[in-house]
Amino acid sequence: MSKTTIIAEPGKQEVTVSRIFNAPPERVFKAAIDPKAIPEWWGPRSLTTEVESLEPKPAGKWRIVQTDPSGNVYGFHGVYHAVVPPKEIVRTFEYEGTPGHVVLETSILENLGGKTKLTIQSVFQSVADRDEMAAAGMEQGILDSHERLDEFLAKSET
Repeated sequence: MSKTTIIAEPGKQEVTVSRIFNAPPERVFKAAIDPKAIPEWWGPRSLTTEVESLEPKPAGKWRIVQTDPSGNVYGFHGVYHAVVPPKEIVRTFEYEGTPGHVVLETSILENLGGKTKLTIQSVFQSVADRDEMAAAGMEQGILDSHERLDEFLAKSET
């Protein structure tokens, strides 16, 4: 089982995340853009995830809502800038709890002969934005999502 690496250098407004998944890029890519798959792996296990909209194409919009056991709702949305199967997804990411703080995410999927190295570069508008997102639990959300994606890929077919 691969571990997720998260790099957030002090004073920089970006975060780089990488992990190797035991599935080909086509399957990892599909899991990232399939509205039926996303609730199975996206976000912390303690939250219920619903895909409200997902248009994985340039200028296409997406919105995902999560609900915690107490009924609190957390919304996330953005716009796709590039979708190149099965190699790249570029989109914006905005947590609705802090409107106006938009992150540009570039996901690169590298074929490692049946496995996939996923590298996500998230560029925040400022170092303060990045640090605030980190303090709000970004790392745990990423780690949970990647563990859940690993499990989803292991049990799902193509």
